[in-house]
Amino acid sequence: MAIFSVYIINKAGGLIYQFDHNHSRPELEKTFAYPLNLMLKIYDDKVVVAFGECDGIKVGHCVLGINGITAEGRYLQDGREILEVLSSSENYPINIKFGRQKLSTNEKIMLASMFHSLFTIGSQLSPEPRSSGIELLETDVFKLHCHQTMTGIKFIVIADPRQTGVDMFLKRLYEIYADFALKNPFYSLDMPIRCDLFDTNLQQTIEQTERQGINTV
Repeated sequence: MAIFSVYIINKAGGLIYQFDHNHSRPELEKTFAYPLNLMLKIYDDKVVVAFGECDGIKVGHCVLGINGITAEGRYLQDGREILEVLSSSENYPINIKFGRQKLSTNEKIMLASMFHSLFTIGSQLSPEPRSSGIELLETDVFKLHCHQTMTGIKFIVIADPRQTGVDMFLKRLYEIYADFALKNPFYSLDMPIRCDLFDTNLQQTIEQTERQGINTV
């Protein structure tokens, strides 16, 4: 799956639409002996890997479960605190499931607002007047593509770095927004988009873009 998610941000920095393209987040399980060779800490009420990587487990991964018991934040479903369980040698050997937890709605709203601020800062730092702002952020595992319209609406696509045709996809995304949001008599400008036709046409466009292929260079 090459297009991971789509965000639409209004001119004030508010998230008005977000779509995850059903990409699965891999989970990793490993049995550890005492002492645990990973440094864990509490971050945003989750137990995350702060230092040390092994067998695909990376910094930033969350503890999703222990010995088959699902984690709920910093606690297990049976009420035990995860860090206390992991600190006791009596509980070893122990099986721990790691992975990246899905972002909550509040986290997505916060990240959208942060990107809006970074976009503005990038435009102001530009040595050239009328900078287009951030158009592309690249990492080893994904690329973030951004297109801002004349009215200040930002369309953001997070995709596989090898995915082709993202520029055309952004253009088509704007057309879908104009056809199924702006022309909808029940839609208020800059408000969250809730339209089945918008969702359907977006998914079809994502699938069409993905079928265009992956750049192997």
